[in-house]
Amino acid sequence: MNNYPKLRFGVIGIDHRHIYDQVASLRVIGAECAGYWTHDEVRTQEGFVERFPDIPRVADRRQLLEDESIHLIISAAIPCQRADVAIDVMRHGKDVMVDKPGMTTLAQLDEVRRVQAETGRIFTVNFTERFEVRAVTVATELVRSGAIGRVLQTVGLGPHRLNRHLRPAWFFDHQAYGGILADIASHQIDQFLHFAGVDDATIVKSRVGNLGHPDDPGLEDFGEILLARGRASGYIRVDWFTPDGLDAWGDGRLTILGSEGYLELRKYIDICGRPGKDHLFLVNHEGSRYIDCSSAPLPYYTDLWRDIFERTETAMPHAHCFKVCELALKAQQQAERIVP
Repeated sequence: MNNYPKLRFGVIGIDHRHIYDQVASLRVIGAECAGYWTHDEVRTQEGFVERFPDIPRVADRRQLLEDESIHLIISAAIPCQRADVAIDVMRHGKDVMVDKPGMTTLAQLDEVRRVQAETGRIFTVNFTERFEVRAVTVATELVRSGAIGRVLQTVGLGPHRLNRHLRPAWFFDHQAYGGILADIASHQIDQFLHFAGVDDATIVKSRVGNLGHPDDPGLEDFGEILLARGRASGYIRVDWFTPDGLDAWGDGRLTILGSEGYLELRKYIDICGRPGKDHLFLVNHEGSRYIDCSSAPLPYYTDLWRDIFERTETAMPHAHCFKVCELALKAQQQAERIVP
């Protein structure tokens, strides 16, 4: 990013481990972190300090908000607090990137939309299962080049390991995290819109439930959604049932069915197969082949840097960002409750 000024950013809220990737990815492309603020001694702080011992902690987040040399604030605060953080940041004349979910209620979404339009600042949600997965970069190129024809369906699977002993209290508070569809399934909704090339979708059906953790009544450990737009459809399943025996936190997969072939992405592990992550399989009329995507670029951060200084929307258009949040929140709101 030699053609642009140095990007300086601050961190407000480190409650979720995703903050590690956000900070690390920005620093890899040359951005400078001015400091971080956290409301308390949170579980993730030890890991944050271990990874970034040179980043100072500030006593008051206003130090970051009022520092005119800072262009961007990033946040992985408690999910129900992220909208307020983003609004505060934009009103201070800075751009903001938050972890998913960007907000936990439709009222918060309306307010974020309003403030973003009023201020003209960038509001972006880091959908890590697209922006932090190299296999998605390659899949995007293949789909755009017509390698599998017209996209007809996506099947997005988002299994996660619970690691209950590591989870803070807010993780089991439905009001705090917003529900499994508002939270995790926002990733797969983002991918459906992205790969199907559509700007909206109908929620045909959504369901949620606590199927295996009765001692944690606030937890939703399973959720599913069926989306549709024209001839394209998307099925989504998210859960907290990844067993401890898997050598990854979740066997995240994405299958993209096209009129002339299909792609399968095994994002984080190829079970009993090739080592590492970012595995992609392409099948079309020319045959089937495996593509190692481990060296593919992750353009989201460099695109965001460019957007900040050119006032463009190349990393992710606001219309797309807000539509993903809206669909996730509506799927959560209208979901049928599964009785175990």
